[in-house]
Amino acid sequence: MSGSKPVLTKDTINPHVKNMEYAVRGPIVLKAANIEEELKKGVEKPFTEVVRANIGDCHATGQVPLTFLRQVLALATYPELMNGSTFPADVKDRVKRLLEGCKGGSIGSYSASPGVEVVRGDIAQFIQERDSQKCDADNIFLSTGASAGIKTILELLNAPGEGGKKPGVMIPIPQYPLYSATLTEFNMHQINYYLNEENHWSLDTSELQRALDAARECCHPKAICVINPGNPTGQVLSKENIQSIIKFAHKEGLFILADEVYQHNVYDPSKQFHSFKKVLSEMGPAYASQQLASFMSTSKGYMGE
Repeated sequence: MSGSKPVLTKDTINPHVKNMEYAVRGPIVLKAANIEEELKKGVEKPFTEVVRANIGDCHATGQVPLTFLRQVLALATYPELMNGSTFPADVKDRVKRLLEGCKGGSIGSYSASPGVEVVRGDIAQFIQERDSQKCDADNIFLSTGASAGIKTILELLNAPGEGGKKPGVMIPIPQYPLYSATLTEFNMHQINYYLNEENHWSLDTSELQRALDAARECCHPKAICVINPGNPTGQVLSKENIQSIIKFAHKEGLFILADEVYQHNVYDPSKQFHSFKKVLSEMGPAYASQQLASFMSTSKGYMGE
């Protein structure tokens, strides 16, 4: 009987999901887990531990979490602890403000679709101080990590172009594998542009043009992703470089995805982070129609560490 057959098998699941690859959680990580299990069982190795350096997971490598954040989470989750003297006054003040912004005074209540208003307001204030420009909280959307936000934007871009061509997205090589994996999952076309390793992994607009022109025959290019500061390369784009990228995207009609989750991780004193939002705003009315989504995450920078 047909009804007795399982609906989901390796042969029937979405083929694009089967083709996905995510290197930071791939074969090397599985091998590391196997070695860790062997160490636990007493298998002799020329080392005593495995250090997970494949992903930006600072806590997994032993980094001590920030006390203030954990205290706020504890009180927000269990407000009765506010009545005691264990927690500092500044923690209680922060929690009171957050709970006042939640329906019913509970973090378990449903929020507006873009996220809790008081939190979005704080983020807008952070961006305003960072860029010395006004930032509207209504343009802020909270997600479960930057990856979820990036996937949402890519999903919105995932519509065929002229002649039914696949939508194409330009991504840097080397890249964070979220992009290649998601494009494969969504059956979108990956347009590779290569960073210049000889020049500190810089981004040349001539390479962008080459990659775009080569891809037009097989897809409909819709967007360009830029990772700044770079992951895994660590380069920091100059303001002039960002301006040239914006001009390129504007000329070619491309949506910009600015992955800026490492904006606090700039260690070269000669380099400075410039947000795409700020640079785009400074370029004036001629570029007012240029669409941009920028991404930030609390799992990186000083918050993650």
